[in-house]
Amino acid sequence: MLSVFVRAALTTSYNVPDVGHTDRRSWEPGQAVVRAMSSSGGAASPYTTLSISHPAESITHVELHRPEKRNAMNKAFWSEMVDCFNEIAVDSGCRVVVVSGAGKVFTAGIDLMDMASDILIPEGDDAARIAWNMKRVIAKYQETFSVIEKCPKPVVVAVHGACVGGGVDLITACDIRLCTQDAWFQIKEVDIGLAADVGTLQRLPKVIGSRSLVNELALTARKMFADEAKSSGLVSRVFADKEAMMAAALEMAEEIAGRSPVAVQGTKVNLIYSRDHSVTEGLDYMATWNMSMLQTQDVMKSAQASMEKKSPKTITFSKL
Repeated sequence: MLSVFVRAALTTSYNVPDVGHTDRRSWEPGQAVVRAMSSSGGAASPYTTLSISHPAESITHVELHRPEKRNAMNKAFWSEMVDCFNEIAVDSGCRVVVVSGAGKVFTAGIDLMDMASDILIPEGDDAARIAWNMKRVIAKYQETFSVIEKCPKPVVVAVHGACVGGGVDLITACDIRLCTQDAWFQIKEVDIGLAADVGTLQRLPKVIGSRSLVNELALTARKMFADEAKSSGLVSRVFADKEAMMAAALEMAEEIAGRSPVAVQGTKVNLIYSRDHSVTEGLDYMATWNMSMLQTQDVMKSAQASMEKKSPKTITFSKL
């Protein structure tokens, strides 16, 4: 949770080139559509820290939008993410989500100055009551990223520049992770005197195959750069710059959105369930799931298209 945001330290710790600035107008692949994902118009109502757009049919783009603060996570962010993804979860017009950051970096992590009152001055008349209240606060912050995982719509996250502290918590709750060559990742919490508590220590070991590497990153707070993130499995693809990455993220989202939403959302739900259960339990859950889901018309439509050698994207699937 307490991913550090100390401006002086951040401005001296790295030098990010300006390719990540979302106001640029030189995007090449899918230029018109990808430009629609730009934050140049400002954060969309009703959110103050997020900009929401719809760059293509059935795709929602959620952009962290505090570029002047390096997308640091302030008090509003933690509640707005929950509201945003709860709304997306029940939006039948959305099939895929793309998450990115405005400005020069993905996120610098928590805005420590803005969050200090919640974290450093807990309420309560004695130690027991302070502890109970602190647990409620931590649980509330944990939900900010758990809501991404609970959302049945696949979430593709596109990272450029720094992804510090809470940024790692966020991306490990997403389904597909992409990054630029200049991206770097840092579990920063031990540097400010605490253990990460909103998801990284629980999810990262299941994302990266090496427990030793996870321990190293969490215990030393060292930076992991793009090539290592790719080789370790934290991200699946690395791109030269933000423009290329956003174009690829949108193309990937369109591929997913073109499939049956019953199949896609069922796949996400069962992948997450199987991650946290035994193979036997996962198979049983899958059988129970599909005993109803196989009755969808989407199966016949998809099979017919396959026999006719047509793309699934040519099929009109009902909203879900």
